[in-house]
Amino acid sequence: MELFKILTMLVVISAIFGYINVRFLKLPTTIGLMIMALVFSLIMILLQFIYPDLVHYARDIMAEIDFTTVLMDVMLSFLLFAGALHTNVGMIKQEKGTIGMFALVGVFISTFLIGGAFYYLSMALGLDTDLVYCLLFGALISPTDPIAVLGIMTKANVPKKIEINIVGESLFNDGVGVVIFFTILEIARLGVDNVTVMDVATLFVQEAIGGILFGLGLGFLMFKLLKSIDDYEVEVMITLALVMGGYFLAQQLHTSGPLAMVVAGLFMGSSGLKQDAMSETTELYVDKFWELVDVLMNAVLFVLIGLEILILEFHTNYFIAGAAAIVIVLLSRYLIISVLLKFSKNWVSVDKAPLLLTWGGLRGGLSIAMALSLPAEWEAKPYIVFITYCVVLFSIIVQGLTLEKLVKRIYKA
Repeated sequence: MELFKILTMLVVISAIFGYINVRFLKLPTTIGLMIMALVFSLIMILLQFIYPDLVHYARDIMAEIDFTTVLMDVMLSFLLFAGALHTNVGMIKQEKGTIGMFALVGVFISTFLIGGAFYYLSMALGLDTDLVYCLLFGALISPTDPIAVLGIMTKANVPKKIEINIVGESLFNDGVGVVIFFTILEIARLGVDNVTVMDVATLFVQEAIGGILFGLGLGFLMFKLLKSIDDYEVEVMITLALVMGGYFLAQQLHTSGPLAMVVAGLFMGSSGLKQDAMSETTELYVDKFWELVDVLMNAVLFVLIGLEILILEFHTNYFIAGAAAIVIVLLSRYLIISVLLKFSKNWVSVDKAPLLLTWGGLRGGLSIAMALSLPAEWEAKPYIVFITYCVVLFSIIVQGLTLEKLVKRIYKA
């Protein structure tokens, strides 16, 4: 199917589901869209006994959509820049120590803790999976997803200190998680004996540090260009061009594109720089343009997540492993956060912080995209994709819908 037809179908479905959600369901947009897409997919699966050709056609369409490419190479740059652009940079700076611990130390420890637990779980269920595949699952599921978090957090009435840590962590740890994931993936492809510690360290520094430095340069260039003219139409185009061109160039330079977009967005989102570089009219149009891009991309992404169920493989042991994986991921995050907060004096007085930071740490499309990027010839791929899908669905639907209720219950107690 032609790319334009696929995009048309996704946008039309997103608009229809969006209307139904706003008109009747009144759920948070991301959750509402994904639930409707999920229900639609389940209905299609049931219809295969009556109209098998229709379901085969739908599955063929979904199989043609390369979810990993769509998210990692197209949508992610827009979503991360838009999210970072509208983030309170001042509060990020205040909490930079804790955010840094969560995004770097937390994701690294979580990768091995979840990976190890998942390895023994798989063996107990008779689903023998090599440790390296389990570590890949740990790496892809450890980062909280900024796309899911930003869409839900602002409506959950979470205390500001906790909200900014969850949002700030999610903006940075996805880039760290991507770097760790692809580093382990490279080790799996080449073989442990063919990779040295220096190779791993070099790759990590090139991707992570290189991405941050590239993002700073991109943000500075954007600031200089916008400051030198006063034409809101051209200035909006400049931001769009630098995001698209910058992400592409970062990939060519083998630096982390996600980290570059986050840093560039935070750089431009700083209130002082934004006001210095843009007139009030330009600032309004730039903010509204990226807000609209954010909403549209989110809508399409979460519809895609819901529709992806059409191409999953179903086995009884997969469901058991999926339920157990949800528990493993939540317990691991709670344990790691509880330990890391012991090193931060600013958090001593924050009641129930580990619980809220755990329940508010949502997983999303980024985890699914990384799972789907595993080589097709790997036997463990369908298993890892299914387990990832279980954790993401629980995270967005159950945690996302109950987060506000949890906050109210905690602070009324």
